[in-house]
Amino acid sequence: MTSPASRDKRPLQTAELYRYVLDHNPPLDPVLRDLVETTHARFPDRAGLQSAQEQGPMLAFLARLIGARRVVEVGTFTGFSALAMAQALPEDGTLIACDISEEWTDLGREAWARAGVADRIDLRLAPALDTLRALPAEEGIDLAYLDADKENYIAYWEELVPRMRPGGLIVADNVLFHGEVTDPEATGAAAAIRAFNDHVLADDRMESIMLTVADGVTVARRL
Repeated sequence: MTSPASRDKRPLQTAELYRYVLDHNPPLDPVLRDLVETTHARFPDRAGLQSAQEQGPMLAFLARLIGARRVVEVGTFTGFSALAMAQALPEDGTLIACDISEEWTDLGREAWARAGVADRIDLRLAPALDTLRALPAEEGIDLAYLDADKENYIAYWEELVPRMRPGGLIVADNVLFHGEVTDPEATGAAAAIRAFNDHVLADDRMESIMLTVADGVTVARRL
């Protein structure tokens, strides 16, 4: 009989182990690294909105893996994840970045220009649902990254799924929401993420897998 200890393969997350993971992933280039540091310096109280450092290389890897040319990002903040994905696109690729903050995205614009990918990123400052609903209805999106207000995750999902091409990926961040998703009495954003996770699991248009990367990441493929 297998003991509970041997069934549990979760490593103890320590600062040393996290550094080890980063050291064994593709390194951030100078522009990405500077963007991480500048975000923490300029917006210390909101820097947690930035995708985790290991997620940049992961998103770029997924973009290259599926040969993505058309990407949509819902929630851009200071542009770290948008930059990582844009760098993985071909020269004629396009990333539509949805956000509502000019202050935050101005930092991203500077980084995108320095990295030479500003022409691949179409920043749209408006409520993301309005931007998504204005997109063509046909299946044309290769990759979508969802990392915005949690209460609207299901609404974003429902706008994105019909627009994904077969084999296209939706990547959703914060699906563990600091561990609060296990609480059946959760409220606010945690409750919204609980509902989103159940919604994704029941969606027979997609196949999905939930990963314990950063604050939890779901990767879903359009069938």
